[in-house]
Amino acid sequence: MKITTAQPARHANPTAKATALSYLMFDRPDLEQAERFLNDFGLLTVSLDDALLLLRGTGASHFCYAVRKSQKARFAGFGLQVGSLAELDALANLPGASQVQASALVGGGYVVQLTDPSGFRVDAIWGQSPAEALPHRQPLPFNSVDAAVRINDTQRPPEQPPEVIRLGHVVLELADYQETCAWYTRHFGFIPSDVQVLPDGSPAVAFLRLDLGDEPADHHTLALAQGFVATYSHSAYEVVDADAVGMGQRVLRDKGWTHAWGIGRHILGSQIFDYWQDPWGDKHEHYCDGDLFTSAAPTGIHGVSREAMAQWGPTMPRSFTRPRFTPASIAALISNLRRCPDLTLSKLRTLARIFA
Repeated sequence: MKITTAQPARHANPTAKATALSYLMFDRPDLEQAERFLNDFGLLTVSLDDALLLLRGTGASHFCYAVRKSQKARFAGFGLQVGSLAELDALANLPGASQVQASALVGGGYVVQLTDPSGFRVDAIWGQSPAEALPHRQPLPFNSVDAAVRINDTQRPPEQPPEVIRLGHVVLELADYQETCAWYTRHFGFIPSDVQVLPDGSPAVAFLRLDLGDEPADHHTLALAQGFVATYSHSAYEVVDADAVGMGQRVLRDKGWTHAWGIGRHILGSQIFDYWQDPWGDKHEHYCDGDLFTSAAPTGIHGVSREAMAQWGPTMPRSFTRPRFTPASIAALISNLRRCPDLTLSKLRTLARIFA
């Protein structure tokens, strides 16, 4: 496959190295409705008042999901932990960055607020107080043809929302694809695990992982996809096993929430997945059994297609990637076609032929 456009690449000396995806930030007009969906999804409420809802998983994090009261529903941004105060100081020297400030959120620590080239807010965080993990059920023992581990016993996963262990990744669509990918590799040390390309070789999706050296990291913590406007695609939350994914589908369906895609297993990342929409149509993924890579693993290059998204399970429905056309998004499309070097009518036609 001929590669005609520069791919996202490792940066030799990044400003900082992100060590974890800490939290996501959403604006919603109804905090109670947001809480109902997220509790049914498996997140646990930390606090709720008139202005802010915080939720967590069972992992050792004070919270992983923040919902602010606002008239307009939107995805606002996310937080990334960095490894030192010196890195936080270096990030504060970037154009448009805030000064180092004490965080007002639970867990404390210090934060620098940045805006990426696509307009998403990114909080760089350091120095939070330790958080205690909560208990969760162990993975169910699995009888295979070569190893029987469950004798005179049965499988009965609990009939309740699956316990979300932690926030795993977030996926964004953007018009300024190359610039935004370069910003994250340069300033937060992300490593491209896999890049999906269009038939002309231009990149369409980058799956970016944390650089934790010899410590294994998720196949992707951040994924960036070529689109015509900057928007949230989905976020993913790890559960303990495939039975938790399946029970999540049963509970959410019984509660009347809208299913988006699944159950299946991804090709890039290998996760067993299931996707659901919140009350505002934003997609949230349960997953388990994802790939882990050290910094030594090289970047893979692959063709992009709807069929390339899953090893098994239903083919990704066209509704999953269908854009939301509004007067504002149409105006942004026209503006981005004029100014953005990554976006052309030819590329849009190709993306529409593949996904729309």
